[in-house]
Amino acid sequence: MRPAWLAAAGAGIAVLAVAAGFAVRHEPGGDGYILLVAPPFVVVGALLAARRPANPIGWLFLAFGVLACVGFACGQYAQRAISDDPGSLPGEDVAAVLAVHLWHPLFGFIVLSLLLFPDGRFLSRGWRRFGRLCVAYYAALVLVGPFDREDLPAQYAGADQLFHGPVADALAAVFPFLLTLNLLVLPIAGASLIARLRRTRGDERQQVKVFVYAVAFVMFMFPLSIVVFGNGAYGVFLLGLIPASAAVAILKYRLYDIDVVINRTLVYGALTAALAATYLALVLLIGLAVGQSGLAVAVSTLAVAALFRPLRARIQGAVDRRFYRRRYDAAQTLEAFGLRLRDELDLEALAADVREVVQDTVQPAHVSLWLRRAP
Repeated sequence: MRPAWLAAAGAGIAVLAVAAGFAVRHEPGGDGYILLVAPPFVVVGALLAARRPANPIGWLFLAFGVLACVGFACGQYAQRAISDDPGSLPGEDVAAVLAVHLWHPLFGFIVLSLLLFPDGRFLSRGWRRFGRLCVAYYAALVLVGPFDREDLPAQYAGADQLFHGPVADALAAVFPFLLTLNLLVLPIAGASLIARLRRTRGDERQQVKVFVYAVAFVMFMFPLSIVVFGNGAYGVFLLGLIPASAAVAILKYRLYDIDVVINRTLVYGALTAALAATYLALVLLIGLAVGQSGLAVAVSTLAVAALFRPLRARIQGAVDRRFYRRRYDAAQTLEAFGLRLRDELDLEALAADVREVVQDTVQPAHVSLWLRRAP
């Protein structure tokens, strides 16, 4: 299967998992926060995996998003079978365990992406060895997690343990110790990015700077949230900053040559949200004012259609100013030159303006202007 199709299939699985979760239980329960965390990983991961399939960063992001959505579906299934309608669905114990313990491989994907960003290679042999230890560590968490005997969250109260016996008791005793090591592994992975930033120079340094600062913030705040609040639920919300900062780095510094795709995604995503909000607001206000829903819908539709082009131009300009500053400045320079060109009569002054515009926009090493005189 082609990488682009495989990435699209992964994104499709994530969407289907979310849809299945809502089909089983119409209102998201205690794990509804996953819907705020997973989408950035799915979108950015699918784009990177399709564009740069040899680089594992995109696949790691995509795997995180897909598995998080599957965990959401399992959580909804378990809540329906245990709390909402007990006994209505089979396998509620397995679903509850999956919903709780799927987070362990997810953190493994995060750690590996930090160690490999941006080029897909470890910084040194020492960091490669640490990466292998991380793979073994999170694999152990995945194996030991189902034996955990700690009380499940309230929404899964009533689920039975999957395994019993002396071996299960021993593995259950090991699990809390392994889980605590996350407080050590995550900051070390963040430190690898700081080390990478210190060793890089030039364009590569600029490429990773935004990502490094965002991830360092997440890696600092996540363990702190566990210490302060007693669990990582609040820190989980910060994880979306990791793919978001990667997208900003890609867009601003053209890291993976997919800046145009993300540019269009930003522009049309913001445009869709703005037009939808405008439409709903107009329907509500006009409906309250005149009391006719049909007229409100018609007027709102016409207003949104009229706003499309100017609003798109404004959003595109804002995105260009923020992420495509050089191209935006070049366009502004050409526009100003066009205005001067209409009133310029002196040939020497015009030649000087042309050279200046070319120097500012194209930035060549040397500029020469040849003028053909009329016979």
